[in-house]
Amino acid sequence: EEAPLPPMERPAAIQQIRDACKIIVQQFMKIHPAVPHLQHPETQDAFYKTLHQMTVELETLKKQLGKLERDDASTVL
Repeated sequence: EEAPLPPMERPAAIQQIRDACKIIVQQFMKIHPAVPHLQHPETQDAFYKTLHQMTVELETLKKQLGKLERDDASTVL
């Protein structure tokens, strides 16, 4: 059985997710320049396609966070 999550306010959760996304992007940037050195076009193509898809998905997460923040800000007004 999973332990209950400690309480966290929404802004802290958003920041934690943003920080994690930033780290993931930094790691993607380390993968990309190494791909040509695999010297296997089929594998390289698969890597580039997957890295692109993952980047798009990551951007989707970040956009959702931005929307949530804007919704929160408009509720405060």
